[in-house]
Amino acid sequence: MGCDASILLDDPVNGEKEAIPNNNSARGYEVIDAMKAALESACPNTVSCADILAIASEQSVSTLAGGPSWAVPLGRRDGFTANRTLANSNLPGFNNTLDRLKNRFSNVGLNTSIDLVALSGAHTFGRAQCLTFTSRLYNFTGVGDTDPTLNTTYLEELRQICPQGGNSSVLTNLDPTTPDGFDNNYFTNLQVNRGLLRSDQNLFSTEGADTIEIVNRFSSNQTAFFESFVESMIRMGNISPLTGTEGEIRSNCRAVNSATIRSNSDAALVSSI
Repeated sequence: MGCDASILLDDPVNGEKEAIPNNNSARGYEVIDAMKAALESACPNTVSCADILAIASEQSVSTLAGGPSWAVPLGRRDGFTANRTLANSNLPGFNNTLDRLKNRFSNVGLNTSIDLVALSGAHTFGRAQCLTFTSRLYNFTGVGDTDPTLNTTYLEELRQICPQGGNSSVLTNLDPTTPDGFDNNYFTNLQVNRGLLRSDQNLFSTEGADTIEIVNRFSSNQTAFFESFVESMIRMGNISPLTGTEGEIRSNCRAVNSATIRSNSDAALVSSI
């Protein structure tokens, strides 16, 4: 699992779309399909799905949400396989403790303080399903209690959105202050215990953590957050990329090219028997 567009592959057995952190959370695949179709029409076999994802991420932040822009390093190629098991073990989870988050960032070569806090700041926009945080509202430790790090007013607001026993797929804003803008309000929310996910609030509420100072710095200095976010996004975009003759440039982001070739070959073999 790396920056090889493996998440885009449709694979009922090993597909990363169905990994726990991604399932019904990562969305917009049809947007990538449309971008790929347009590029294949204009310049076939030239732009990889991995590079499309990297460019789309930058544009989502800078153009659509008013965040920082950066020059996206290009030249990635697409992988042949997905790995759901590895995605489940390496991707951060919504209930992760700070130690678990740090471990998952370390596993892929990212910094466990500045990269962790900066990239978590991407939760300044977007949505999350009720199922990702309802345990904090009703049964935090298994005895019908609530998460003590959750602002009590915010707790009641979230209970209105996600009643106990209700529809677990209902969406709510990750950033209740400026839900559609890319800014530093994510960090000011953490300072007043209004982080939606346990994994988010743990950056600030874990006693003695080195991430607390970074949250405070980004809360008071949006420019510092933007600069660190850009650096961390570039680092993340360089996790195990395929380049040169490695991998391929898929013609359809949902399937490897060789699958189509094998299918055609099998059909030809059957017809000749």
